[in-house]
Amino acid sequence: MSNAKVLPLLEPEAVAPCCPPLTERAMSASEAEIAAKMFKALGDPVRLRLFSAVASHEGGEACVCDISDVGVSQPTVSHHLKKLKEAGLLSSERRGTWVYYRVEPAVLAAMGALLVGAVREG
Repeated sequence: MSNAKVLPLLEPEAVAPCCPPLTERAMSASEAEIAAKMFKALGDPVRLRLFSAVASHEGGEACVCDISDVGVSQPTVSHHLKKLKEAGLLSSERRGTWVYYRVEPAVLAAMGALLVGAVREG
């Protein structure tokens, strides 16, 4: 007989798109702040690699133990993951001793929608 508890699944928080497509209208100051924070977080090559590793990982989430091989120390990986979380690009969940990260589909959709108009016209 097992003493393991079954924990309830948490519903993911809805992520609202931050901004309209760039070609739709000029951004407000608050929209520009949000978008700049996201793109600034992705402006670091290590963070971009970590974000890509999580986004492309099978099942849509990745254990930190599976994505830490990006050429920097573990504390530096933790720092970069924290910055990605603070920018609203990743969410995380602790399971035992490991932390699992995921990119919510709405985040990718919002970032894509922001740029899609600019790409089509360019």
